Amino acid sequence: MKNLIKKISIIIPCYNEFDTIEIILKKVENFLTNYEKEVIIVDDFSSDGTREFLKKYKFEDINYKILFNDKNRGKGFSVKQGIQVSTGDLILIQDADLEYDPTDFSKVIKVFENYDADVVYGSRFNHSEVSRVLYFRHYLGNKILTLLSNLLTDLNLTDMETGIKGFKSSKLKSINLEEYRFGFEPEVTAKLNNIKCKFYEVGISYNGRSYAEGKKITWKDGFSAIRCILKYNIWKKF
Repeated sequence: MKNLIKKISIIIPCYNEFDTIEIILKKVENFLTNYEKEVIIVDDFSSDGTREFLKKYKFEDINYKILFNDKNRGKGFSVKQGIQVSTGDLILIQDADLEYDPTDFSKVIKVFENYDADVVYGSRFNHSEVSRVLYFRHYLGNKILTLLSNLLTDLNLTDMETGIKGFKSSKLKSINLEEYRFGFEPEVTAKLNNIKCKFYEVGISYNGRSYAEGKKITWKDGFSAIRCILKYNIWKKF
């Protein structure tokens, strides 16, 4: 049975994204015009002017919710805050940098409309789309993490760590998310697989950033992801 979509919630966790936040918000305002949508921005205690910008920004005629964390807590915590206040049938996660293009969500939503999907990931490694060529070590690390996750979930994802994810709201809200940082990605994958969700992937474009351009993920987050993959697939399945 295909999904009936009436309202979409777009969660944008952000931390120190002053240079990109306005561009992302304009893109989000101008796409998915055929749906009722709400945009939920969660600022993770930015110190570069992002918070001040959000407090003054003149939003278009769209339902916006802005949350401000009381200290820097991490992407996972911010996403969880957004989930709790969301009211859409679908929940989409969009990073506030320019690595991912929110217009790609139209492809994600088409999968929900045409298939009986519970979860749809946008894959950077389905090369039907343009992707910036950057760090091989990040590509290799992503492949290792996705492979380890696949071995334990028995899924055949190509990009478990992708920053564009879509979820049926009822499924996402039925699990308890615990990770505060980038462990959100393997945790949500494991927990939704544990409740037998149907996963799909679709190719997306990717404009990765260098560290000089503001990339934040480090090798420490890679080791944390391995811990989360083992924890939520073996040690703590629910």
